[in-house]
Amino acid sequence: MEKEFFETDVVIIGAGPVGLFAVFELGLLDMKCHVIDILDKPGGQCAELYPEKPIYDIPGMPSVLGMELVDSLMKQIEPFNPSFHLSSMVQEIKKIDDVFWEVKTDNNEVFKAKAVVIAGGGGSFLPKKPPIKEIENFENNSVFYSIKNKERFRDKDLVIVGGGDSALDWALNLESIAKRVTLVHRRDQFRAAPDSVKKIFSLIEDNKIDFVIGQVSSLNGKDGILESLKCKTSDEEVEVKCDALLPFFGLTMKLGPIANWGLNLNENLITVDTEKFETNEKGIFAIGDINTYPGKLKLILCGFHEAALMSQQAYKYVYPGEKLTFQYTTSSSDLKKKLGVS
Repeated sequence: MEKEFFETDVVIIGAGPVGLFAVFELGLLDMKCHVIDILDKPGGQCAELYPEKPIYDIPGMPSVLGMELVDSLMKQIEPFNPSFHLSSMVQEIKKIDDVFWEVKTDNNEVFKAKAVVIAGGGGSFLPKKPPIKEIENFENNSVFYSIKNKERFRDKDLVIVGGGDSALDWALNLESIAKRVTLVHRRDQFRAAPDSVKKIFSLIEDNKIDFVIGQVSSLNGKDGILESLKCKTSDEEVEVKCDALLPFFGLTMKLGPIANWGLNLNENLITVDTEKFETNEKGIFAIGDINTYPGKLKLILCGFHEAALMSQQAYKYVYPGEKLTFQYTTSSSDLKKKLGVS
């Protein structure tokens, strides 16, 4: 495969919500971006893991689905026409002179940029799989680690395994459309938001969902299609009718090649300052869940704030010596023109 070469102002690694908003903030300051992501579509975890899960802490949006947020961010950055390079993993970053960084991917793409922004969440993420024999034979047919279209589970007998926010949130969301939901957890205590726990216990008491204290021990079915499963409890093994199994045990984050880029790391997170969100390498920034600093909160809204401050410093590398005048989108005719606002 021949190499493809690109030159741009900024390369953004990660097309999740924070990476997408970085395109917007950089675009307001006349910086062009190329965005690289290992997934086959923009949106990060919002698109891949919970596109139909409500998010309640985005400012000004009382409730927004993961995919709705991604769609809105994509609409917001349209005026800046970023270039996306999807299903690509960055393998190498190196300084090639006093001005430019070189970024290489596993798809033989080579980028030359004055600044690099790492917005890769926690790295490459994989679901934690339950230790059930031959579970891989049912994956993507009857076993799912994320939900991209909840209509797929309408009128189905569902078994949801886990005791955290994801398991309880989906039990609450799917109860109204599924034929029956059975929640399986190894104990009768949950590690989820108190309101969700209260609602789950209410549904259990009203016999609207079933609850089994135990662990899934085996799957029954053929050709990838589940018919039932067995749960081992403290004193017996029970069989549960099941069309689909949804195990929510969290994610395993793999830092991947980032670990070899010469950046200061703290427990697999990139250390940054809180003025510019710059790493120990001048011109390389880290925003969103991939970074760490005193008081860090892993919230999308915090990543948006980090993107704004990062852009102010990135400007100095892209346009060295030029004065940057701070402007508001509400009052600046220049910014409104860039956004196509009359």
